Amino acid sequence: MATFQVQRTAPLPPDEAWRRLTRWPRHGDAVPLTRITVTTPLPTGEGTVVVARTGLGPLSFDDPMEVTVWQPPGDDSPGLCRLEKRGRVVTGWAEIEVRPGPGGRARVVWREEIRVRVVSTLFDSVVGRAGRLVFGRALNRLLRQP
Repeated sequence: MATFQVQRTAPLPPDEAWRRLTRWPRHGDAVPLTRITVTTPLPTGEGTVVVARTGLGPLSFDDPMEVTVWQPPGDDSPGLCRLEKRGRVVTGWAEIEVRPGPGGRARVVWREEIRVRVVSTLFDSVVGRAGRLVFGRALNRLLRQP
């Protein structure tokens, strides 16, 4: 499995950073060739299922994920959301952590462990680097856009 981590400090309070990062359909605008649907009733919480459809035409696949940890940030406590990836093509997990940072800013850490079943584990380092690049850019977009 490939693992990667992306960190950012955003000029936002933690609760606003959390809101921007956990409005799931917005991820489709931030990740290339991806459309996001939430298949369970809102609001988001443990048990929420999010499906990322990635690709073009017949070369598309679904990446279903279930929220298994949902702890929004409190006054001085960090927020943590964990998604378990349960697809036929992509497995693993992703975590989004939002905590108070310096000067009232939000400190965000995105961690992911991913296995792409159609890609040999020999390419885990490539998958990890690509993940850091793609999700680093997505994180920047999600935090910038209200």
